Amino acid sequence: MAITAAQVKELRDSTGAGMMDAKKALTETDGDMDAAVDWLRTKGLAKAAKKSGRTAAEGLVAVVVDGAKGVAVEVNSETDFVGKNAEFQEMVAGIAQAALGVDDIEALKSADMGGKTVADTLTDKIATIGENMSVRRMASISGTQVISYIHNAATAGMGKIGVLVAMDGGDEAFGKQVAMHIAAVNPAALSEDDLDPAVVEKEKQVQMDIARESGKPEQVIEKMIVGRMKKFVGESTLLNQQFVVNPDLTVGAAAAEAGATITGFLRLEVGEGIVVEKEDFAAEVAKAAQG
Repeated sequence: MAITAAQVKELRDSTGAGMMDAKKALTETDGDMDAAVDWLRTKGLAKAAKKSGRTAAEGLVAVVVDGAKGVAVEVNSETDFVGKNAEFQEMVAGIAQAALGVDDIEALKSADMGGKTVADTLTDKIATIGENMSVRRMASISGTQVISYIHNAATAGMGKIGVLVAMDGGDEAFGKQVAMHIAAVNPAALSEDDLDPAVVEKEKQVQMDIARESGKPEQVIEKMIVGRMKKFVGESTLLNQQFVVNPDLTVGAAAAEAGATITGFLRLEVGEGIVVEKEDFAAEVAKAAQG
């Protein structure tokens, strides 16, 4: 298939690879972006070990805790300016409160919010503010205690990143430190048992391909993979990560010292995984000039 310049640019932006390397990777993988990233990693040409979701959408994440339950919702807007609008923030706060009584995003859109559904309230706000908006995601968590944290807060309870931590024992101060760690490091799962087996297997295969590129014997490669996968698990799981507050301890060890057991967490970041296509401004002007 034909590889476009836009595809090459996207791959370069996400991996830091050179233009020709990015083009070759896409050619070798028939334009499959994820496979191309893995191809570059195998050849040692990708500067980033992880495929990062490109954050392009604006809006706010709000978190609310009520007793043993916490919810986080993401409401998107077209511009960051709207996220600073008091009218928009008031709506987002109301949507977060409505989320406490439902289990999923579809139920949330139908939930009552001052005599109107959330969906209808959003439609009205689009008309008055004049910008497209959407209730994109919600997530909830329960536990003996649930601690919330907002990073880059726009106002109380909402901002660019929202984190909820569920735990038994410990105190709120420690829970807040863990939530801040999660906001900064963005672990993939709580523990090794919670990692997606498909993700683990794919990483193992990539690491084996990288090792084989070195030309080492298969028995040496197998030993190398054990160490590399241990490192992958340590970097990907909350309990095994080095605690940002005290790098001498893992989060799990710090929790034990604090008399706490972390039972779950969730993290929502505004625009996470959304890619907004932007046309070259000069090309856009030229197109407009052509009528």
